[in-house]
Amino acid sequence: MASENSIADFFADRSVFITGSTGFVGKVLVEKLLRACPKIKRLYLLMRTSSSKDIATRRRELINNQVFAWLDQPRALDKIVAIAGDITLPGLGISASDMQLLVDEVSIVFNSAASVRFDHELKDALETNVKGPRQLLAICQKMKKLEAFVHVSTAFNNLDKDVVGEMIYPSHMDPIKLLNFLESIDGDFTKSITTQLLGKSNPNTYTFSKSLAEQILERERFNVPLAIVRPSIVTAAAKEPTPGWIDSLYGPTGLIAGGAKGFLRLFKCDASCVIDLIPVDYAVNLMIAVAWHQAITKPSQLTIYTSSTSYHNPITIQQLRLLSEDAVIKYPPKEIMWCPSGECTNRDWYFRINVLFTHYLPAYFLDFIGQLTGKRAKMVKLYEKVFKATSSLGFFNCHQWQFVSENSLKIRSKMSASDQHAFDFDVRQLNWRTYFEIYVQGIRQFILKDDPSTLPQARKLLVRMYLLKLFIRSLVSLCFVLSVISKTRHIFQSSISSLL
Repeated sequence: MASENSIADFFADRSVFITGSTGFVGKVLVEKLLRACPKIKRLYLLMRTSSSKDIATRRRELINNQVFAWLDQPRALDKIVAIAGDITLPGLGISASDMQLLVDEVSIVFNSAASVRFDHELKDALETNVKGPRQLLAICQKMKKLEAFVHVSTAFNNLDKDVVGEMIYPSHMDPIKLLNFLESIDGDFTKSITTQLLGKSNPNTYTFSKSLAEQILERERFNVPLAIVRPSIVTAAAKEPTPGWIDSLYGPTGLIAGGAKGFLRLFKCDASCVIDLIPVDYAVNLMIAVAWHQAITKPSQLTIYTSSTSYHNPITIQQLRLLSEDAVIKYPPKEIMWCPSGECTNRDWYFRINVLFTHYLPAYFLDFIGQLTGKRAKMVKLYEKVFKATSSLGFFNCHQWQFVSENSLKIRSKMSASDQHAFDFDVRQLNWRTYFEIYVQGIRQFILKDDPSTLPQARKLLVRMYLLKLFIRSLVSLCFVLSVISKTRHIFQSSISSLL
């Protein structure tokens, strides 16, 4: 075996098992391991099959994904072995032969499978976010070569605290007894007590289930070399696999995209709050470094690693808004409904009134025009869908936390200079202005599907839209002034008449 001082050398001839490999973080993790650790032996990926898609189809869909377009080692994809299964099924739904293969061959496990829906029923959230990791832990306890199990959680735990440390805070309820109780009751009763269970520290079932999973994994880990990574809001890649890579509207991506198109113009948030964002490649690089560090140091204690920016490089929502607007003006979408803009407010009445006038009334008007021309009415339904999705973010956009992230720097201090460059996760060096230009270009190319060659045309359209906006404002202002002059003249004439 090659020297294990290098992360790439450590992964040489080792096999890795990954859950959640078809998700945003999972795909970037797979690509990074294949590219940065070329001597890695195998990547076993848990994939869910269906009646219309067998395991071979799921594997083919994954390796044809654009995330691998920049991989300069085509044969590396041959190292991907798809394992049929489901994180919510007993034994993860893995066949006996595949299970034996994993037990005999796997050295490193990454669990990035999760349900990130904030509005999931508690029972459903528990299936994926608690019972799945618990079953995976049981499988890890059987693995003959296991050196590291990295569980991906979330920084948004323990939200009743302003400063969240890299630790598992003691719960006022026994986590295992609580899970057993929730499994024993029916769905209707679970719904009726969900609000009481969540309490003040959990705004939704996602944060509750992720926190519960951490507590249970800590309690039952025994001899498993477990480490937990807590990313905050995962956003577009800063550098890898290519700058700006993004394939999901999750988090601020959908809001920035909607604002860039002129589709969204008002956001429910407290602009002064710090928002915690982490580029996906920073989170993935930390996950890989944690696995390496866990294997070579063999710590006896469970360690939490927070992948976040609020502690070392904070940015407020107002800064995000201004930087993203600057970037959108520089790199506008090819087609826009109106001038890109965005206003933040945490006043509910003001938000509701302005949404009515700036979103819904124009949407009804556009649907009415569309119906007259024989087109399907879709704008109102689209706005309703968008606001339902963004309403779940309201709690996070109107509160702030500081997520301590010191343990990642401790790992970095033990990495070689070349590994610090190859597996960069030092958020202190992240330039937010540069990053948002990269982020917006990524949204333009990968979310909106705008070809870079259309940028000159898009800039001309943006100038025309601003001129139209200026004309409309000038016209409204002129009408107002003329109305005031007319009213003033009428009052003056009436006054003169009364005097005469």
